[in-house]
Amino acid sequence: MDDSRRLPTGAGAALRKLLPPPALCGFLLLLALLFTVSYAVGATAGPVAPGIHAPGTTSDGDDDGDTTHGGGHGG
Repeated sequence: MDDSRRLPTGAGAALRKLLPPPALCGFLLLLALLFTVSYAVGATAGPVAPGIHAPGTTSDGDDDGDTTHGGGHGG
């Protein structure tokens, strides 16, 4: 009756079994697009807190070896 609803045969059927579903391809494409956009926005905005450094490093290159962050208590 309806010939357009027949199952594909031959190479078309084998190719269709190997490919992931279109919804999965669309989701992965959307995920990659969102990652790219968020990376570009982050690169444009720059660092969130540029004054924060790793312990023992300074921004002016003057390293006196004092890495304590205490409130002045102790010897």
